[in-house]
Amino acid sequence: MDIGSLGAAYIDDYRIGGGIVNPKNSAADKTPDFAETLKKTAAAQTGDHSPPSKTVGIDKFDKLYEQCLELEIFLVKSLIGSMRSTVQKSGLVDEGFAGKMYEDMLYDEYARDFTKNANFGLAELAYLELTGQRGKTVVK
Repeated sequence: MDIGSLGAAYIDDYRIGGGIVNPKNSAADKTPDFAETLKKTAAAQTGDHSPPSKTVGIDKFDKLYEQCLELEIFLVKSLIGSMRSTVQKSGLVDEGFAGKMYEDMLYDEYARDFTKNANFGLAELAYLELTGQRGKTVVK
């Protein structure tokens, strides 16, 4: 099947609204670039003509950040608990109430140390999301 028989040769000559377009006086040449228009509109709305900042500093002593850090610790503890349940018991720790409590507290501290030292970044992401600064990078 020949594509010319479908009328594809006439697509460049017509607009959706109908009518022939004069190639020498095309309206497409007069329209501004979309990216330029978008930048001008954004600058006019904010009142400043500089590009918006993509970096942000996080107040590590803010109550919201502390709660986000606790959320990260909870998620890491859940991850460690899931991994712990796959390991066979060796009998090193007592299987009674005190042994289970000791083991749980030990894994709580592991989760805190992992979160503190590993820099997972989940707390920072949650903080940026909750403060309405999604998409910005954290300045360390």
